Amino acid sequence: MRVAMMAAPRSWLFLLVFLTVVFKLVLSAVFPVTGDEAYFIHWGVEPALGYYDHPPMIGWWLALLTRISDAPWVLRLPATLLPAIMALSLYGVLRRFDEYKAAMAATGLLLVPIHVWNIFVTTDAPLVLFSFLSGLAYWRASRDEESSAGWYALTGAFLGLAFLSKYFAALLGMAYLAHVLISRRRDWAGLAIIYAAALPSVALNLYWNYEHCWNNLMFNLYNRHEDAGWSWRSPALYALTLLYVLPAPALYALWKGGRWRGVSSNPTMLPFAVIAGFPLLLFAALSLVRQVGLHWLLSFVPFFFAACALMLERRELRRTAIFAGVFSLLHIVAIGVAASLPLERWQGNRLYDGIVFHFRIVEVLKEIQKHEGEYEIAADGYSAAVTLSYYRGAYVFVFGEASSHARHDDIATDFRALAGKNILILRKTPPRDEDYRPYFASVEYRSFSIAGADFHMVMGRQFDYARYHDSVLALVRERYYRIPAYLPQGGCEFCARYFESACPVRG
Repeated sequence: MRVAMMAAPRSWLFLLVFLTVVFKLVLSAVFPVTGDEAYFIHWGVEPALGYYDHPPMIGWWLALLTRISDAPWVLRLPATLLPAIMALSLYGVLRRFDEYKAAMAATGLLLVPIHVWNIFVTTDAPLVLFSFLSGLAYWRASRDEESSAGWYALTGAFLGLAFLSKYFAALLGMAYLAHVLISRRRDWAGLAIIYAAALPSVALNLYWNYEHCWNNLMFNLYNRHEDAGWSWRSPALYALTLLYVLPAPALYALWKGGRWRGVSSNPTMLPFAVIAGFPLLLFAALSLVRQVGLHWLLSFVPFFFAACALMLERRELRRTAIFAGVFSLLHIVAIGVAASLPLERWQGNRLYDGIVFHFRIVEVLKEIQKHEGEYEIAADGYSAAVTLSYYRGAYVFVFGEASSHARHDDIATDFRALAGKNILILRKTPPRDEDYRPYFASVEYRSFSIAGADFHMVMGRQFDYARYHDSVLALVRERYYRIPAYLPQGGCEFCARYFESACPVRG
């Protein structure tokens, strides 16, 4: 294998691109749609300029894909193809310097385990793609003084599209600033062009937020961080996360050889090093008070491999690619073993009811559909609700306060229209009578079992909207719709719909 990779690295890259894409297409065709995926698919069914917890880009992508098919493998094509697109692009950009090193770095990027097994629909796919394209354009602009204005504008345009995918794009914009401060060129005019080109996307998102309760900002800056605080576990977990996405041989080679020394004076290496390193250092600081998710790092991983292609020796890049391949192969074997086991094998797992829910969702729906027409269908959480929505072909709403991640239902559901109706609420845990009886004239509780997992139905008759408004909806407004005083209040459908007033102010 070593001789073959030395002789034809490009051929190995193309072969591995084909094999990984085929593996992911098969996996995406057989794996059930998850709650997060169903949520974003719902965005595609109802395209808009924004959604509760993130900017709208993945919704726009899915709006196009759902016009082709709603089959899972079609909707998962962005995640399926993204690593291959980035690997081939990285190879194409860097091959002029050293074709062998470019192929090895691209292979290492392609075979990062999460790139091999991740087929899920998330906001990260457009974020990573547009961040990658923006970073490549910036690298090109930083090396070419004569035609750089156009490349800087392209950098900003892609940065804006990344921002319309997820707010983590702001870290890329900050990395550009860091590079300008470090580099000898100090191209402030180029940085101004980047930010100006990104501004329309930022302005669109701010306008939508102003007219929609500042939902994106409230979710990302306030509502989802109730558990933030100092913990020694978070930095340790972040270190393990880095080792998961950045192959150990590459990290060791960079550290042992002192390759980072002298990078600041090399205009070819420096942009990639800063774009990769600056956000990862910020995440390290953030990990002191907040757990850093694996997917947060994905936008910056490609630039790490780009820097490695320019900084490491051929043998070091070859070891990196082989390590990534072996590591990913272990994941593929584990997936195969898990898929071959009967579902009941996982019955002792605390997540077993969720596993059964997703893999036997058709059977769950059969139990619910016995009561279609007589009852409006709901769930106690947004993940279960949107998953049922996808497979049912009709929207399932959320009953109860739920969590900070369930608030898009505040936009989608008008509880005033449900007054006096019968409502069936599906739960995976036994219901508490005090959570439901006050809001109905009568309540009945039923359960059913699938593959050893118990599911519960709350069957309420004659929904009391007035009481639900004064307790649940009022609590939701106080907990999730207190707009900070420094933000001007524009439109907010939730506060206007249920309370005919502006939202409360956060001190």
